[in-house]
Amino acid sequence: MTESSRWPLGFQSAAVLTIDFNDIHGILTQAPAVAGRDKTLSVWRYGTLRGVDRLLALLAEKQLQASWCLPAIVAIEQPELIKRIVADGHEIACSGERHEDFSALSLEQQIASVTRGCDQLAQFTGKPIQGFRTPAGQWKPGLADALVEQGIRWSSSWRGDDLPYFHPGTRLVELPMHYTLEDEPYFAFNLSPAIPPGQSRIAPYAETLANMTQDFQGFHRFGLCYLLRLHPEIIGTAGRIGLLRELIETLQQHNVWIATAEQVAAHWQTQPDNDFSHPAEVFTRITGGAHGLDA
Repeated sequence: MTESSRWPLGFQSAAVLTIDFNDIHGILTQAPAVAGRDKTLSVWRYGTLRGVDRLLALLAEKQLQASWCLPAIVAIEQPELIKRIVADGHEIACSGERHEDFSALSLEQQIASVTRGCDQLAQFTGKPIQGFRTPAGQWKPGLADALVEQGIRWSSSWRGDDLPYFHPGTRLVELPMHYTLEDEPYFAFNLSPAIPPGQSRIAPYAETLANMTQDFQGFHRFGLCYLLRLHPEIIGTAGRIGLLRELIETLQQHNVWIATAEQVAAHWQTQPDNDFSHPAEVFTRITGGAHGLDA
């Protein structure tokens, strides 16, 4: 495969905007002790109250669609917000029925969570769910095959590459992530209980934008897939939404295909199987099976 044939319509690179919308359920999985602590939970409810609106407004202004990853419980608890996300043409992907640490689940429990989550989310979208992101933890060997059987065409749960690839033995497309292209490592913060434990976050906005822009320039130069992982409660603040605006405007000044995860996965289905030397293939041969990585 040559770089000139990698993306459609002569685009030099691809970019995908993914948004994890977990409301309070993500932090409850990460720190169960915060249950009932409304002051702390309000930090994560901010995404539902304000962040989603700001993201939808910015994406509408820039005429872009994103891929929103959420557990079905969020759609059930926030139906009007989900209906608005769908009405704006965005993709909905599944993060299970509830936000759970997949490391603590058996393969059967993981499959059940995905199946129920997809069925419940499809009631809001009116069509089958095609994408999956592990809410937290690792998935068990065999889940990739089960995802395919469920009708899932893409996952964005693993890391370790700059291009999409197939989960070994399947045509399930993985859209890999990078910590440097997420808002959480830069900005997620709570005073008590301490998140992160060392209280060493809230990075300078300009420097964060510079980091993400420099990463994009590298991804674009080499014809790769630049995938952002964002959270309404983090990037959707009054100040940080401007950071995202500037980053999007930079992307739109280049010959980059800004597409949903579903669109990129559909295109990647036209590409050949992984090369024999691809790390995922090597890992599978060494371990005898595909294992999930920390989400």
